[in-house]
Amino acid sequence: MKKTSIIISVIMILLTGCEKQSATVIKLAHVLDITHPVHKSMLYMADLVKEKSKGRMRIDIYPGGQLGNERELIELLQIGSLAMTKVSASPMESFVPEMKIFSIPYVFRNEDHLWKILNGEIGEKLLLAGHDYYLRGMCYYDAGSRSFYTKDQPINTPSDLRGLKIRVMKSKTAVEMVQALGGSATPISWGELYTALQQGVVDGAENNPPSFYLSRHYEVSQYYCLDEHTFVPDILLMSTRVWNGLSDQEQEWLQSAIDESVVYQRKLWKAASEEALQKVQEAGVKILYPEKEPFRNCVKDMHNSYKGTKIYELLEDINNVE
Repeated sequence: MKKTSIIISVIMILLTGCEKQSATVIKLAHVLDITHPVHKSMLYMADLVKEKSKGRMRIDIYPGGQLGNERELIELLQIGSLAMTKVSASPMESFVPEMKIFSIPYVFRNEDHLWKILNGEIGEKLLLAGHDYYLRGMCYYDAGSRSFYTKDQPINTPSDLRGLKIRVMKSKTAVEMVQALGGSATPISWGELYTALQQGVVDGAENNPPSFYLSRHYEVSQYYCLDEHTFVPDILLMSTRVWNGLSDQEQEWLQSAIDESVVYQRKLWKAASEEALQKVQEAGVKILYPEKEPFRNCVKDMHNSYKGTKIYELLEDINNVE
């Protein structure tokens, strides 16, 4: 009986091993907190993949920078050691030059204009522009609009930015944007920004409402100026090496789940943005609604500096979309 029991146990282990091997596993890593709307949407996507494939395909998610920072995760995708990651479009310009379009201020007239672009031919081309770099854009997740927040100085016009040190992402175009608006751009890592604001290393920063709230930067910033200078989406990236290794059926399951997660994420994002603005206001932050035209006028020279380049052609194509 004991011998029979051992044989049965071994058979069960082998069968379990076969089941695990028969399932296609997609590893997805990112740097976001598990409370973030994008993380929740990727969990939703993973559930959909499992459901659609009846367990023959699954997505394992590693949040919070467990497997590295954004740049390291992108590099893992390029060599095929990681299947998927989520990054902001701005740092992507170091890998895909066309992505700098999202860091140029006042390219998009409003949120509706942005999504017409992202869901159209231009957006599709941008997602696939990283093919030569072994990077395939799978979708855009809503990251809202980025606006300035400051420690002591309210920003009502571009002239209010003069002399202020403003933290930006490590993006050349983001640096040029702040300089065009009159500020002094200071690249600092996200993790160091709270202390930098607290100690006066920088006078302000810029980001979307949920990030401003969840980072608790409102604790060391008195003003939030909703100038909405850029709409920088998040991008779900996949290694082309891994994508090309999937069957047509697996690609269909995955893309279908991703598309549904985009709709889900946009609902979560809208709710998170509204809650963030309410919470920071309750905490004492003064929310400002400046006239945007003076800001747009300040960056015209920046737009014109791209004349004769593919970026300027892209700017014109975007502007022509009604």
